[in-house]
Amino acid sequence: MSKRSEKTIVDIAAELNLSVSTVSRALHDNPNISARTKDKVKKMARKLGYRPNALAAGLRNNKSKTIGLIIPRISMFFPATITTIMQNKLQEHGYNLIICQSNDSYEQEVALVNTLYSARVDGLAVSTTLYTSDFSHFDIFKEQHIPLVFFDRVPLEKNAKVIKGDDFLGGFTATEHLILKGCKDIVHISGPLSCSLYIERVAGHKKALQQYKLPFKKTRMFYQELTRDNALKACKQIFAQKPYPDGIFAANDTTALTILEYCRGINVRVPEDLKIIGYSNDPRSEISTPSITSIDQSPEMMGERVAAALIELLKAPAAPQKQSPEIIPIRLIERASSEGKNVVKAAAKKPAKK
Repeated sequence: MSKRSEKTIVDIAAELNLSVSTVSRALHDNPNISARTKDKVKKMARKLGYRPNALAAGLRNNKSKTIGLIIPRISMFFPATITTIMQNKLQEHGYNLIICQSNDSYEQEVALVNTLYSARVDGLAVSTTLYTSDFSHFDIFKEQHIPLVFFDRVPLEKNAKVIKGDDFLGGFTATEHLILKGCKDIVHISGPLSCSLYIERVAGHKKALQQYKLPFKKTRMFYQELTRDNALKACKQIFAQKPYPDGIFAANDTTALTILEYCRGINVRVPEDLKIIGYSNDPRSEISTPSITSIDQSPEMMGERVAAALIELLKAPAAPQKQSPEIIPIRLIERASSEGKNVVKAAAKKPAKK
């Protein structure tokens, strides 16, 4: 079957016996064109199936009016919420969002960066893969002064705009909460330490143990992709022999919910025998039984700030330089999985990283 040829403004002009420039102005609602002519042109455009060529227009004015977004997975609550907020905010400023997911593949991330650059996006926002350690594929955006914003999963050292959660404080707060509830033997299930998020959350976890004079035990640490299958594998190790831990800090809510389900199957009561805290405040954590205590990462605020940063850079691109990261606050959402009176007095001072 032959491909249907694209109709152009030349075809519309020929059908109506008008000049190409008149058709172009009518399609763009030029005030010098009469309402009657505009109506005729638009009706003929619909009849012929005319589609404006945004790419060609972008080449003419050097603006595509599109922003590229690369996230690990659109199916996860946190990046999905950020994506929705970003799209809404950018559309208010006349920009469309091209959404890409790396599926936590470094090779796919590199390919997507090159594709979006070739597509002439006006800016790029990225939450990197778990395993990205070489960020040189982003240099082309910096070299061409195209706005680039890293968020959530970010490079530890990069001269770019960075917007991230307070993961150190999040790790500290989660562990401190379990300690205040009386937990003395705490397991932490972390993501891989190739990712900035988990480096900082583990550092916060260690700081809380140190501040409350509890030992850090390597045998109570797990570093893995935070999937349901990996959570089940960790549970089999954790509960293979007694004594069982009295608290678990899971670095995402999928893992926390999986632990809760596993405990139900081996008659470990939550929160009486084991207290659990997750991370991200996924809506599922609120409707489980018992509901899951979690760390909220303010995804709406992060989405708004990433969109705002892109708009600011589009108006006045900043020269590449070392910038302090913008920190989005976290907050503890206490629910039934860690229920109980505080039996330890809270620390008086906010923790410092060093």
